[in-house]
Amino acid sequence: MSVTDLSLQQEMERLRAENEGLRAELDETNQGVLALYGELDQQAEQLRQVSELKSRFLSYMSHEFRTPLGSILSMTRLLDDGMDGELSSGQRQQVLFISNAASELREMVDDLLDLAKIEAGRITISPGWFDLMDLFSALRGMFRPLVEGNDIELEFIAPPQLPMLYTDDKKLAQILRNYVSNALKFTPRGRIVVSAELEGDAAVRFSVRDTGIGIPQEMQAALFEDFMQVDSPLQKRLRGTGLGLSLCKRFAGLLGGHVGVNSVQGEGSEFFVVVPVNLETAAEAIDAAP
Repeated sequence: MSVTDLSLQQEMERLRAENEGLRAELDETNQGVLALYGELDQQAEQLRQVSELKSRFLSYMSHEFRTPLGSILSMTRLLDDGMDGELSSGQRQQVLFISNAASELREMVDDLLDLAKIEAGRITISPGWFDLMDLFSALRGMFRPLVEGNDIELEFIAPPQLPMLYTDDKKLAQILRNYVSNALKFTPRGRIVVSAELEGDAAVRFSVRDTGIGIPQEMQAALFEDFMQVDSPLQKRLRGTGLGLSLCKRFAGLLGGHVGVNSVQGEGSEFFVVVPVNLETAAEAIDAAP
């Protein structure tokens, strides 16, 4: 064997050894990747189980709380109606305090129950045709007792000629109720305006503007997250779960729309929701999109 052949054979042996080493490293890496995938699958399953348990707990707790809260509210109504005799002014004030506290708790429980239903996929959408003015009239009547005698003007602007809407009016009303309720909480005095207008040819933009305390710019991006609350002296005096705006975002998504906010601290805020005029047509367009 010549020197050249010997050198070539040694080089081939070296390359073969390197190849074996690389193959062993690759096999080891593959085993590590498979083990990592297995661990990730296990953790994903654990997270799914935790999320399911959380939703079941929220649903169970909410149902259990609603019964006694309903009983408390019924009793306060009977007392206020004079079931056991006429109440003095002090007693009436105490009954009103109990009723307001129970109503606040029921709203929190309802928010938690809605969150549990959405996360469990049990929220149903029931679209139908309705006139926007009927929705505004119902909201106006609902909030009239809350603003009478206060330093707040609540105005529903009659929209321009708008088509009939085909969507879930109850979910849409819940979004607007949350917006108006928040505006009332954070507007000690001033004006709140609810309006609607066409956006493009196939959507309607609902807006709730107030002249309240406003929201810092750095907090606006997270406002629609779960359990998010504005950090302000006024907020510390108010009770709530921080779920209202999060539910608005989720309901808007179920209706094929989206939510948003524009605000300047110290000047006021605008919360809006944009939903398609026809939920069925919008859903068909999404399904047909590539």
